[in-house]
Amino acid sequence: MIDARSPGADEATFIRAVRSGDTARFARLTERHRRELQVHCYRMLANYEDAQDMTQETFLRAWKKRESFKGHAALRTWLYRIATNACLDFLEKRNDRTPVTVGLPGAGSEVRYLQPYPDRMLPEDPQESVVARETIELAFIVAVQHLPPRQRAVFVLRDVLGWPASRAADALEVTVASVTSALQRARVTVREQLPDRRLDWRSPATHELSDDERAVVRSYMDAHERNDLDGLVALLRDDLRFAMLPEPGTLVVTAEDAVDGWVSGGLFRRGYDDWRCVATTVNRMPAAALYLRIPGDPEYRLFNIAVLRIVDGKVVELTGFGAAGRPWLGLPPTL
Repeated sequence: MIDARSPGADEATFIRAVRSGDTARFARLTERHRRELQVHCYRMLANYEDAQDMTQETFLRAWKKRESFKGHAALRTWLYRIATNACLDFLEKRNDRTPVTVGLPGAGSEVRYLQPYPDRMLPEDPQESVVARETIELAFIVAVQHLPPRQRAVFVLRDVLGWPASRAADALEVTVASVTSALQRARVTVREQLPDRRLDWRSPATHELSDDERAVVRSYMDAHERNDLDGLVALLRDDLRFAMLPEPGTLVVTAEDAVDGWVSGGLFRRGYDDWRCVATTVNRMPAAALYLRIPGDPEYRLFNIAVLRIVDGKVVELTGFGAAGRPWLGLPPTL
């Protein structure tokens, strides 16, 4: 649970910093919460760059509202409240931040603005701020995007952060009854959107990849580097769900359709046949960074990152993201 303790030393220090105009102390006290606030904004927005922007907006609003902080709630609670409302204001102004229905049987919808979250940017404190894998994986983030913004805020505050209904109601300036009703509706929607065989998000948290997942990633990378289409196909479950974001129209829901698309797109033909791969993790999920060397280029250049959801030794979801020009992923641009 986020912030279960009573207001204390941090709050008193913060109030003194506000009264004295000590901007350096103000910055130190708020900055220590940056990573967890950014994860919170990411859950609300599903986009790493938007989450960065809204975290910065949170600090700007905190500075402007600094005189309103009286220490009745913990500093962390106050910052989360500001961050939540910054995200809601952002969503109110954007009409392109909702899932898009896909006209394919069983495909549902896709979140084209979805971006991966680099594990290196997750909170570091293992006691308080560690992010449960169940609530940062892409499937969970996508499911939350199907909630209307206010329901989304209630769900994240109550079921992810563990806030009591009264605190969530105060943050959103609604009644406890409204929070309770919104949470009930949100839970139904999220469960409907989560993939089959998915763990309940309130079950005990896991953080590390399994040996099985690591082995599949190694095989996936090896197949790419050897131009082994049959080896790649062998790793995929028949009902694979594949999407290449943010490109529209790439979502398919069978391994056969995915492979047909890759082949027609030129995979393993000249110009797309010299690969090097690096294992990584995003959203606490196994991933492979794919580097391509085209004829005449002495270097392998970062091309895509493939994020895998693996069940019983098979890839059941493969979400690709363009990785070039995204330094926040923490991947070298060339090999």
